[in-house]
Amino acid sequence: MNKGFATLAALCASVFVVGTSEYLIAGLLPQVGADLDISVGTAGQAVTAYALGVVVGGPVMALLTARLPRKGLAVGLMALFAAGSAISAVAPSFGLLLVGRVVSSLSHAAFLALALVTATRVVPAEKTGSAIATVASGFTVATLLGVPLGALLGQSSGWRAPFAVLTALAVAGTVLLAAVLPRQEAPATRLRDEIRVVARRPVMLAIATTAVGFSGVATVFTYIAPLLTRVSGFSAAAVSGLLLAYGAGSFLGNLTAGKLTDKSMSATVRGVFGGLTGTLLLIPFAAVWQPTAVAAVLVLGLLATATIAPLQGLILHYAGAAPTLAVSVNVGAFNLGAAAGSVIGGAIVAVGALRWTGLAGAVLSLIGLSLTYLVLPRTRTSAQDAEPEVFTSTAA
Repeated sequence: MNKGFATLAALCASVFVVGTSEYLIAGLLPQVGADLDISVGTAGQAVTAYALGVVVGGPVMALLTARLPRKGLAVGLMALFAAGSAISAVAPSFGLLLVGRVVSSLSHAAFLALALVTATRVVPAEKTGSAIATVASGFTVATLLGVPLGALLGQSSGWRAPFAVLTALAVAGTVLLAAVLPRQEAPATRLRDEIRVVARRPVMLAIATTAVGFSGVATVFTYIAPLLTRVSGFSAAAVSGLLLAYGAGSFLGNLTAGKLTDKSMSATVRGVFGGLTGTLLLIPFAAVWQPTAVAAVLVLGLLATATIAPLQGLILHYAGAAPTLAVSVNVGAFNLGAAAGSVIGGAIVAVGALRWTGLAGAVLSLIGLSLTYLVLPRTRTSAQDAEPEVFTSTAA
């Protein structure tokens, strides 16, 4: 088996486990609340704790581990995630459940950043977009299969069972990474090099593009189920089918965007944001008729995760030889965007304007599109074209 393929497969499988754990708890809150004798609202803080751990803990972990050998670090981070899942599975109290979730979240952003950077280094330079998309597809498969299957297991066997399974899968992922990842020396970059890269104006703009742009998707998607039932008139079963189709579209859109990023990163990121802006703008009008509502959901699915490869490509484009902290911060920016989008969408829904969440999402996506013109000058069409300049400026 090709070593590069084996590495990408191992990283993708590990990201699948991490992605499933992140979103699984949201579908188990009633069971968690009943078992631990807390309200569903209180149980929801387990979601918040994880998100904060990713946003805050990810960059801290990236800084603390910046000088460690990459293979050992990947194995260690996956083992840390397994430990957090194990704590969650056996937690006798809500406080200990939060501890488990936070422990798992600390490895989340740092591991994903390391996985994305490692993926780009085991393939030719012209295939970096596809490599990023391949690893990131672990998250889309987690949303498509891992989360619903875990929720079903939790409903039939109790909420602890999915976390026990995830612990076993995380341990298996740790062993797999130890077996197939190539040995890499510790990076020669210093901590201040990593911090200097993040502080660069193009990198900060790229991170802002991620947070603002992804919040546009989250503004609508967080409330897509009530939109489809209350405005479009679909049954709950039909909505489940549409969400499955959305997940399949996300998987295909992510991989397609990765291949397009290999050809032209700037055209891909702008095309995706342009498509998202148009789609989100049309959703309030498409939602009132079921055939157009179906089309809108499918197109949104194709575009939603198509942002991952070009946006992470933007970070790698400018991060040069010290990308780990920058990519970790950008992973947190996705989570921050999701949280901000859900808050914005929630405020719109609270005033009785559920149908119009798409307008707010379109504005946010348009802002993301505008930011891409500040990050990538029109004359640069691919990451490869600008790579020599990036490494030179980083070293300066």
